Amino acid sequence: MRKILALTLAALLTLTLLPALGLADSGEQKLTMALQNDPDILDPGITNNSFARPIFANTLESLVAYDENGVIGPGAAESYTVSEDGLVYTFKLRPDLKWSDGEPLTASDFIFSWTRVLKPETGARYAHMIYDYAKNAKAWYDQLAEGNDGPLTEADLGFKALDDSTIEITLENATPYFLQVMNIWVWDPVRKDVVEANPDGWATNPAGYPSNGPFYLSKNALGDAYVLTKNPYYWNADSVKLDEINFRMIPDPSTALLAVEKGEIDGSRELPQSEIPRLMAQSDAFQVLPTFAHTWYQFNVTAAPFDDVRVRKAFALAIDRDDLIQNVVQSPAISATGLIPEGFVTSEGDFRKMGATYDLTPTANVEAAQALMAEAGYPGGEGFPDTELIYYTSPAVKKIAEALQQMWLTNLGVELSIGTSEWKVYYEGVQRLEYQICAMGAGGDYLHPMTFFSGYVSDSPDNTLGWANADYDALYNLVKAEVDPDEAVKMMHDLEDMFMNDMPLVPLYYRSTTMMLAPYVKGWRLDALNNLSFAGAYID
Repeated sequence: MRKILALTLAALLTLTLLPALGLADSGEQKLTMALQNDPDILDPGITNNSFARPIFANTLESLVAYDENGVIGPGAAESYTVSEDGLVYTFKLRPDLKWSDGEPLTASDFIFSWTRVLKPETGARYAHMIYDYAKNAKAWYDQLAEGNDGPLTEADLGFKALDDSTIEITLENATPYFLQVMNIWVWDPVRKDVVEANPDGWATNPAGYPSNGPFYLSKNALGDAYVLTKNPYYWNADSVKLDEINFRMIPDPSTALLAVEKGEIDGSRELPQSEIPRLMAQSDAFQVLPTFAHTWYQFNVTAAPFDDVRVRKAFALAIDRDDLIQNVVQSPAISATGLIPEGFVTSEGDFRKMGATYDLTPTANVEAAQALMAEAGYPGGEGFPDTELIYYTSPAVKKIAEALQQMWLTNLGVELSIGTSEWKVYYEGVQRLEYQICAMGAGGDYLHPMTFFSGYVSDSPDNTLGWANADYDALYNLVKAEVDPDEAVKMMHDLEDMFMNDMPLVPLYYRSTTMMLAPYVKGWRLDALNNLSFAGAYID
């Protein structure tokens, strides 16, 4: 399985080499790249917001990391061992690790960071990425949430510093993909003295904060720019060639694209979808890479009309995904027929291709969709209650929302209103279930189907559907502990069947990432999990 996974990641990491633009080179090792969305907060212990990825991927480092071939291995740790029963992981830190201000980085920094995540008052949205795995972590988290003082203490948690350079993690159950999970930023370290000096505001410090990755955040200006400067104390600083990365906020992708094409900046993370066909044919800076990611619309299943599975399935069947991809998205993508994207390869083949399609097709099945609506009491859309479709402010997402609005009107006779708001406000409302149907999607946090399945456990903070199924929860916990890879795959297909047969979301398409980055920028990596790394990048 490890070899197969490595080969899959290596394939997903492969870049298409493009001819140079011939733009003037200033000789400086400084990179300017446009981002379109501000992260909600740059606290790795709190956020689950993917817009923070470009900053975290270049400023923070977990104990493990993916290498240039897409294989998980040592990061801040120089080595690790796993006990025969798969329960105990022992990590040895690299010698003389330091924070970006030169202060020592020790095993206790990691222990503090993880313990902080497990305190409910922290508000960590990825707390389950630790308490689902570390021994006693969930019980301690629940104990604190209930306001109880005992019986567990911090000393009972399944991780401890054996000395300044050795960390031992004991799992609740053997989890074969645990190292992949540890690459998520919630496992990254934060500095105790910095956090405790300003618990509510340290991550918004305009001058940034100490970090342990190849760069540190030297300017933190919401809505303006995030400047990263080379970290002279990084353990592998000799391999870091860029002196500075300026992530400039340019919300409009068209404005950012114009700046790239005029040579004012070096790249842009998002592109206007209408320009992608032209850029694919003409631009040397255009980049496209497959990612382990999925775009969908989801229902609030706790309230009418989407508490009826027949309505949910009708909406899913009424979408022409091919038309959406070719004429609206206008970028490389694959019609989605389930929760798990393509890219995870098992001994039997790609997980997605071996799974069910749940009656979803590339084109709309209007007849079946209309029959389900009639069965639910809404023939031809008659009597369907006022319903709002909401999306986060983005020109690209707006086009998709309007296309779906028209498809559901044409194919179901349902007229939906549309609303929008900026991401931070939008997502806070989604978390509170203040929506009926909304635009969402996700990239995998690790290259394994469980990265998607974990979000729909009943008590997961990522579960923004209001959907709960005790049988799903039980099977999920069994899969987590299954050490036989073939048996685990069978169980995960059952898990997906259980979820998709209830259709709490509408699969749209599996994504590729498109962006602009000038070909004179060498040595960068965008992995299948959408982490954009400039640790080895340079301007040539």
